Amino acid sequence: MQILRNLVVAAACLCSLPAFALSDEGRQTLAGLQSRWAEINYRVPKDAREAAFATLGETAEQAVKAEPDAPELLIWRGIILSTWAGAKGGLGALSLVKEARSSFEAALAIDPRALDGSAYTSLGSLYYQVPGWPIGFGDDKQAEAMLQKALEINPSGIDPNYFYGDYLFRQKRYAQARAALLRAQAAPDRPDRALADEGRRGEIRALLGKVEAELH
Repeated sequence: MQILRNLVVAAACLCSLPAFALSDEGRQTLAGLQSRWAEINYRVPKDAREAAFATLGETAEQAVKAEPDAPELLIWRGIILSTWAGAKGGLGALSLVKEARSSFEAALAIDPRALDGSAYTSLGSLYYQVPGWPIGFGDDKQAEAMLQKALEINPSGIDPNYFYGDYLFRQKRYAQARAALLRAQAAPDRPDRALADEGRRGEIRALLGKVEAELH
């Protein structure tokens, strides 16, 4: 079964600067995780991504062990696990997305506003893409609730608007999807995130094309 092969993960939640609670080493590690994630997701060939994300996942795990109360690192551990699951595909990826969900939930318990609410964005994206019961924990209502919470925190952000637009597209709510994607398209560039922004904007353009085709 190819259940998770096409999982699109909220893994470019590269939003605000890390909170002051992070150590200097933690800040450097976080920046490294973000940079390497973008390289793998947008530059590494598809057939090599699973192994690359597996290695990055080990780095993220060690970072969380070093600073277990840093929500930023918990978020990025979840992001990397989620994207790794998308690269892996199939039922074997379900354990990874469950671990990712736990990491996002742990971050929310510490600081829901960390990285501009990225845990809500990431968790919401999992809920609408992971299969529902009895296979997985997917839940469209939960997904929309999480994505809306993310937008309350970061209404003009590229990621919450993109993933809400993707969710709405999958729900066949095309006019609303278009509005969300246009907001994502208008989002400002993020400091030191040129590759991630370039990749995300390409995804926005591609999805907008699909939306426009449904509206005409």
